[in-house]
Amino acid sequence: MNVGVAHSEVNPNTRVMNSRGIWLTYLLLTVVLHVILLSIPFFTVPLVWTLTNVIHNLVMYLFLHTVKGTPFETPDQGKARLLTHWEQMDYGVQFTSSRKFLTISPIVFVLSKPQRATGGEQKGHIQLWSYRYILASFYTKYDPTHFLINTCSLLSVLLPKLPQFHGVRIFGINKY
Repeated sequence: MNVGVAHSEVNPNTRVMNSRGIWLTYLLLTVVLHVILLSIPFFTVPLVWTLTNVIHNLVMYLFLHTVKGTPFETPDQGKARLLTHWEQMDYGVQFTSSRKFLTISPIVFVLSKPQRATGGEQKGHIQLWSYRYILASFYTKYDPTHFLINTCSLLSVLLPKLPQFHGVRIFGINKY
């Protein structure tokens, strides 16, 4: 037992994404990144969406899938030393609400296709409520270059989240 420790968790990394307000903070930081990139005068809107997506996915990959251990001393006798933050989260239980949120959020930035209005609406208008709010591809107007970059970025962040890759180190990268 550690004297003077404020938390009751053996490893606080396991519950940090379930903390109060963390999801809202995550979304707000992503929006702030996007607004900062939009304020740079010579960046086009498609470039800003692609940069937002790539920077977001790179940061999330680094924090969730490469950094190992805990940033503080834990009484778990080094069990978390060889695990990434994603592997420690929710004690390794798959498909929790935090894991679902962190899996869905990069997808929301990548693939979208607007749906045309049907029925009595004017021909050619796009209904606002029929968007699937998956933004990056829509705002890059499905440009093949941006689409390829965004898709590669998405795959680099989604594949490590799959349960089949729990504890797997491809080509021995990040093994120790």
